[in-house]
Amino acid sequence: MGGRASLLLNLFLLFLCFCESNCIALEYSKGSLLVENEGNAILPVTSPRQAPQPYIPHLAPSPLAPFTNNTVPKLSGLCTLNFSSVDSMMKMTAIDCWSFFAPFLANVICCPQLEATLVILLGQSSKHTGSLALNMAQANYCLSDVEQILAGQGANGDLQKICSIYPVNLTEASCPVEDVNEFESFVDPSRLLDDCGKIDPVNECCSQICQNAISEAARKIALENYSMSSMERSSMIDDCKSIVLRWLASRTDTSSSKKVLRGLSSCNVNKACPLVFPDTTHIAKDCGNGMRNQTACCSAMESYVSHLQKQSFITNLQALDCAASLGMKLQKANVTKDVYSLCHITLKDFSLQVGSQESGCLLPSLPSDATFDETGISFLCDLNDNIAAPWSSAAQLPTSSCNKTIKVPALPAAMSAKSGPYREGSISPWLLIFLLVLMTHF
Repeated sequence: MGGRASLLLNLFLLFLCFCESNCIALEYSKGSLLVENEGNAILPVTSPRQAPQPYIPHLAPSPLAPFTNNTVPKLSGLCTLNFSSVDSMMKMTAIDCWSFFAPFLANVICCPQLEATLVILLGQSSKHTGSLALNMAQANYCLSDVEQILAGQGANGDLQKICSIYPVNLTEASCPVEDVNEFESFVDPSRLLDDCGKIDPVNECCSQICQNAISEAARKIALENYSMSSMERSSMIDDCKSIVLRWLASRTDTSSSKKVLRGLSSCNVNKACPLVFPDTTHIAKDCGNGMRNQTACCSAMESYVSHLQKQSFITNLQALDCAASLGMKLQKANVTKDVYSLCHITLKDFSLQVGSQESGCLLPSLPSDATFDETGISFLCDLNDNIAAPWSSAAQLPTSSCNKTIKVPALPAAMSAKSGPYREGSISPWLLIFLLVLMTHF
């Protein structure tokens, strides 16, 4: 962010928290979150690396410029898709992929929403065309039109690059079936709808009921071509999964389709750390071989983590995987001591830091969207206690959200917003809405 001299991005926080009965008043100071509970006792939750400073007012000033900047898109006129059928989805996607925030929300919010929108757009259009895919020429025009429409509503104008979406993603690619009638002759439509018409977003990632049904349907279609290598068949199955998703989107309403698609995407999103880790040589030098100087080691760790904090917002489960990945890299570099505990590294330290408050914002592991009003763009963050980053060997550290014994700030426990102590396998967090008011300077 700091390298973009043409823009000044100032993030201000307006905290709204949800409790079972009473709202909790918050004041946020540098390095300290002050929570006023029902008995009016002030409970500090202090960062281990910083002493509390005088609090910063928690109400953000009004934006200097209006956020609404809609323009009339220049469409090709050659795309056959019915954009009006997904009008609400397009508007939501524009907000989720808002111009300046899109690169930082890409992995968790923006790109999953954009991908769901395209799937639903193709699925809904198939009701009239009978086809679950576009040819390459149509795909080029339609993808360009989608980007134009979204940019006209305030979205980033470079979403194809940010989300790695190409015209081929709107075609059948290598899948041998794209006709609706032919598709339904190969699969069991009733079972697909039973398993995927609705999903349980809490349990689907572990039970994989819908995911297994999609995979089975995709395999049935791909097996029609027997003269393939195993690698080619694997690629074809992946392409056929897209066809299956589009068919599902054609058989359910837009709202239901979105919940299913975003739920399935979250299962994939939370499987791996999206961060790029720089070289760890400097940490190995100061923290390895028995560590002679703890201050130098922690300084190196803090400098390294600060580079990670400039990349993107991540979910709480992704943060767990990021901590595990970095921990393994450091252990392979002969760093044997628990530098996370020694240097007070928490899960929040792996996510993008918010403004001068220097608090990492962990996004919920279940699907969420940004919101937009006259005051700005806001999205849900999970500011739990400073959960220590786990330092364990690869064999000891479970990275799956299905392991209920690991103590991570994961939803759905977070979504319950119930006050209470730290519990095994879950946390009763303060769910906060970060109101990010963007002020630009050209």
